[in-house]
Parts: sequence; C-alpha cells; structure tokens
Amino acid sequence: MNKISLLLALGLLTGGCARKAVPTASTTGPGTSVSTAEPAVRATNTTFVFLNAKGKAQINMKGEKQGANIALRMRRDSIIWVSASLVGIEGVRAVLTRDSVHVLNRLEKTYFSGGYDYLSKLLNVPISFAQMQALLLGDYLPAPAGTTPTIAVEEAGRQRVSYPLAGVLIERLLQAETGRVQQLKVKDDATQRNLTVDYTDFKPLEDQGNLPFAHATFIQAQQPSAGAVTAAINYSKVNVGRERLAFPFAVPKGYKRQK
Repeated sequence: MNKISLLLALGLLTGGCARKAVPTASTTGPGTSVSTAEPAVRATNTTFVFLNAKGKAQINMKGEKQGANIALRMRRDSIIWVSASLVGIEGVRAVLTRDSVHVLNRLEKTYFSGGYDYLSKLLNVPISFAQMQALLLGDYLPAPAGTTPTIAVEEAGRQRVSYPLAGVLIERLLQAETGRVQQLKVKDDATQRNLTVDYTDFKPLEDQGNLPFAHATFIQAQQPSAGAVTAAINYSKVNVGRERLAFPFAVPKGYKRQK
C-alpha cells in the first residue's frame, strides 16, 4: 500500500480497556524499580461509549512528507473507524473490530480484509484491537494475566510501568497528577525494532469529568531496514458521549483485493 495507507496503520498501531487501576501509596523513592502488583499502577483511563474526532496527520518517511485530514470514530471495545483524505477527497478508510481489519484504498482501488496478523507484519510487533484502542485513547493497558509489571518511580512521582508481551517489552510513562499515559514504548531488542508514542497537548473532556485527553500524538517507528518513520496526529475536535455513531464501510465494484 502507499504512504497514506502506512500512515493510517502507524496511527492505529500498537498502543483498551475501560478498566481503571486502583491507586495505592508508593513506598519507594525516585529512581527505584520494583516488581509490584497491578493495583500499584496509578493509571486513569477514559470511560466513554462513543468518540468522534477530527484532525490532521503528517507522516515523514525517508525524508518524504505526506499530510492528510483524519476522521476518527470509535465505540469502546467494539469498533474503530478511520478515514484519511487529501483536499477533501478520501484516500483511505479503515474499520477495525475485535477480530478483523478492513482497509479500503481509493487511490489504488484496492482493499484488504483479514485478521490482525496483517498489521502485526506491517510493523513487526504483535497487534490486537485492545492495543490499538489504548494507543488511540492514550489509555493504560494492564499487563497480561500472570505477568507482574515492573514500576519505576521517577521525578515528580511519575510512574514508568513495563512488562513483556509476546517477545517485546511494553513500557508506559504515567503522569503523576492525572494518571494519564504520557509516553508509550514498544521495544524488540532481538530485531532492533522500536516504537515510541508521545502524548501532548492535554485538554479536558467535559463528558468525562474534565479528564485530560491528548489532542496531539507523535509516533516514531524505528526499523533497521526502513530507518525511522514518524507520524504526527493533531486533533482539532474531540467529542465523547453516548450518542450513537455510524461506521460505514463498503467496497466499490472493480476494487482488487490485496493479500
């Protein structure tokens, strides 16, 4: 797929649950690192049912830049819908459910329908619906059952929480006052592939008790073969609530299916 398709995948990849960890007092000081039970993670997640957001995205790959307008719709734990367009003309549309991925490329008149192995192969990291939902929302995703996360307490009380997942290391930096995710890292030392997501420009969501939500997301993927690829997403509008949204996806006649 072309660069816009890659931008779309990058914007969705690897990051979702409405679960909130129970805050507890820490007995360790800055710079310490201990293995601890999940309740010690002071994370605060969003809890809305529907989300509707609009903004702009820009990808930089091998010195070439490509911008697009982005529309995002979501029903928590159910479906993610994304549309990317240039000068008012839609180029790519994607719909992701808990077990399927559908991508429509209007520029090349192709489409893809399949499972999450497609996205996993794209950036060579394990991908799931929950991970992508967490990335887009800037939410904390708990460690897998049977895995105890490691917590490092940093300056100003921030927590750096890490745990292994399918051969890679997942690491999140949590803000001290709000419990919101400030940074996500995915590291694969064996293949030297890394993904870093920084969340900034936090603004309160009225329907979420003024919970801070990142209106700017910067994604950087590093691979030995392709070098660094970056994607910046800036939302100009974010609405959440219980109002139902539509998630249209239809493949026009004559489009070729990609494998």
